[in-house]
Amino acid sequence: MAFTQVQGNARSCVLAEPLFVIPYNMYTTYASVYMLDLHVSDAGLGIVTTINLILQMLSAFVSGYLTDRMGRRKALWLYDIVSWSLATLVWAVSQNVWWFLLAAVLNGFQRIPATAWYCLLVEDTPVDKRTWVFTGLQIVSVVGGLFAPIGGILVNHLSLVPATRVMYLFACLSMSVMIYVRHLGLRETDIGLRKMTERRTFDARSEWHSYVAVVQQIVKNRRLLLLFAVYVLWNIQTTIRTTFVSVYQIDYLHIPASLISLFPAISSLSMMALLFTAVPRFREEHAARWMNAGFVLIGLANLVLVIMPEGNFAWAVVSTVLAAIGTIIANPFVESVVANAMDDEQRATMLSVLNVMILACTSPAGVIGGYTYSINPQIPMDLVMVTFVISIILVWMANRRQTSEIANSYHTGLGNDG
Repeated sequence: MAFTQVQGNARSCVLAEPLFVIPYNMYTTYASVYMLDLHVSDAGLGIVTTINLILQMLSAFVSGYLTDRMGRRKALWLYDIVSWSLATLVWAVSQNVWWFLLAAVLNGFQRIPATAWYCLLVEDTPVDKRTWVFTGLQIVSVVGGLFAPIGGILVNHLSLVPATRVMYLFACLSMSVMIYVRHLGLRETDIGLRKMTERRTFDARSEWHSYVAVVQQIVKNRRLLLLFAVYVLWNIQTTIRTTFVSVYQIDYLHIPASLISLFPAISSLSMMALLFTAVPRFREEHAARWMNAGFVLIGLANLVLVIMPEGNFAWAVVSTVLAAIGTIIANPFVESVVANAMDDEQRATMLSVLNVMILACTSPAGVIGGYTYSINPQIPMDLVMVTFVISIILVWMANRRQTSEIANSYHTGLGNDG
C-alpha cells in the first residue's frame, strides 16, 4: 500500500534504498571491533570518531548552500560517491589508524547528500503523501535489518577482519550501484532549478545573512521551533537507546549475549506485522495523536527494562516489541510533520541548520549516557523516558498553536469578507 502512494523522485529514492540499507546493516555492527583488531587504540578510535563528527557538522553547515548551488540531483550523486563509495572502499583496505582517519574524513561529507536526498524526497511530493514516503523508507529499513545476521555468518566462517573487509567491499559495490541506478530515475525539482539560478554567483556576506535569516525565521515561528525540538529529542533518545540498551540487557539484566542477537529479528518482525496491517489505516490529519502514541509505547518499553526482573527473557521481548511498535508508529509522522512544517523555498538551508542542531545536541548524548550509565545503568533508560515526556508536551503545544493559527486565519478571512 505504501509503495503505491509514492511517486516521482521519492519512488526512485525509496526503491534504491535497499542497496544502501542491507550492506550498512551488515558492517555497522563490526565497525569498531574491526578497527580495534587492526591495532587502533581506544584513544585512536575516539579521535577517528571525533574527526568524523566535526566533518559532519561542517558539511551539515554548508549542505544547504551546496545543495542549492549544485542542484539536489548533482550534489546527491557527487557527495554520495565521496562519503559512501570511496569511504567504504578505504575502510575495506585499511591497515592502521591513518587509513581510518582518511575514511572518517571522506565519510564526514555525508551530510551534504543527506540534505540533497531529503529535498528530492519531499519537494515534489504532495504534502498528504509524505507520510507514505517515510513509511516506505521504514519498510525498507525493517526488511534491510533482516539481512544483518549475514555479517555474523561471514565472521564465523572467515574470522572478523577478513569478513569485515568483504562486507565493506560489498557495501562499496552495492552503494555505487544504488547511486548510479537512483541517479537515472531522478530529475531536478522545480525548487532546485530555481535555487541553482539564484545562487549562480557566490557572495559570502549574502550567504551568511541567508543563514541568519533562516535561524531568525525558525526562532520566530514557534510551531516550527517546537517541532524541531521534537525532532532533536527523537534523535537524542535514538542515540541513547542504540548505544546502551544492548549493553544494559547484558551487563545489568544478565540476559545471555547469545539471546541478545534475537532482539533485532523480533523487532523487525513486529514492525513488519504492523506495517502491513495497522499502519495503512493511519491518516496524516491525526499525526500528533499517532506521534504521541508512539512516544508512550517506547517510553513504556524503557519502563519495562527498568522494572523487569534480572534475566527474564520474556519481559525483554515485551520491551523489544513495544519499542518496535512505538517506533514504526511515531517515526514516519515525526519525519513528515517536520518536513511539512518547513518552507519549501528555504528547505535546504533549514535542513542544514536542523542537522547542525541535531549533531550539536546528540554528540553530548553519548557522553552523558556513558557517564550516567557508569553511575547507575538505569539512568540512561530514565533519560529516554524524560525525552518522551518532554516531546509529548512539545507536540501538544505545537498542535495547539497550529489550531490557534487556523482559527485566527479563519476569523481574519471573515473580517476581510465583511
